[in-house]
Amino acid sequence: MSDSELMQLYSRRILALASAIPHLGKLSDKTGSAHRRSPQCGSSVDVDVRLEHGRIADFAQEVRACALGQASASVLGAGVIGLDRDGIAAAREALVAMLKQGGPAPTGVFAGLEALTPARDFPNRHASILLAWDATLAAIDAA
Repeated sequence: MSDSELMQLYSRRILALASAIPHLGKLSDKTGSAHRRSPQCGSSVDVDVRLEHGRIADFAQEVRACALGQASASVLGAGVIGLDRDGIAAAREALVAMLKQGGPAPTGVFAGLEALTPARDFPNRHASILLAWDATLAAIDAA
């Protein structure tokens, strides 16, 4: 990977998102939790959710990932409250389409995922980017 590719991949916007992850920590009153780890890169995410009427009423995450995984978790954390499983799953699928099929970035509360567009060309980073999403869906399922 060249220096210019690295600079594009770890842009200031990505680093800003990675340094401001919302909802860090654990929930004492969770209704579901999950741990996901990427064997490819060693990144891991723990997610706690508290659901009310099928929607996320409270959310916490512990993120140990590269800047791309952290940036993805940051965007997720900023928009997750109030959503149901279908909303999270649809956004994850849009993110997958953006990364793997050249689709547009997700819109609405997850529009910030557009910052991860340069990661399309680095499939070895996709697992880390999806980790928080997968952990969130698993936590919802565990609730």
